Amino acid sequence: MPRFSRRRETAEQRRALSRRQFLGNAGGAAAGAAVATVAVAVPATAQPPAPAATPGENLVTVGLRVNGNRTRLETDPRATLLDTLRERLRLTGTKKGCDRGQCGACTVHVDGRRVLACLTLAASADGAEVTTIEGLADGERLHPMQQAFIDHDGFQCGFCTSGQIMSAVALVREGRAGSDEEIRENMSGNLCRCSAYPFIVDAVKDAREVRS
Repeated sequence: MPRFSRRRETAEQRRALSRRQFLGNAGGAAAGAAVATVAVAVPATAQPPAPAATPGENLVTVGLRVNGNRTRLETDPRATLLDTLRERLRLTGTKKGCDRGQCGACTVHVDGRRVLACLTLAASADGAEVTTIEGLADGERLHPMQQAFIDHDGFQCGFCTSGQIMSAVALVREGRAGSDEEIRENMSGNLCRCSAYPFIVDAVKDAREVRS
């Protein structure tokens, strides 16, 4: 009987160890995938054509010029610009954070003005020029703001970075980056869960000087 008990305990330990190894390996793979996603979200990339909408009633036709490319698609009039960019046009650099307009992760430019894509209907942007994080770089050459965020470590997990950069580019263009206080005030709608705010301010100032 004691021998059986020892054998059973050893088997249970082996199973527990296997579970720990599996979870550890799975966690490492997930972390690696997250890093890879952040790494490829910044540069501009060629995008495939939007998939055709499923035939149905009450669809509207929306024409957009996204990152310099014209596209027309049929969509539900209630569809947000965020979901249209991510799900229909496969431009996943624009992130879905709170989906309530509170975190700024989905910030894009519409006709040069920064907007929250989760609160903007795609139909309301019909005929507009839309710029996402994928459209900032010039081929392999990063936008000065993208480079400044890298140089000053303006991101950690990277989830909010695309929205931070899009807001910062518009901020400098609007002439609202004159001081640290002004930058903080006008970037306050973009939240960073990793609290990299001092580095973000440094990045904005650096890119501001390059633009000047």
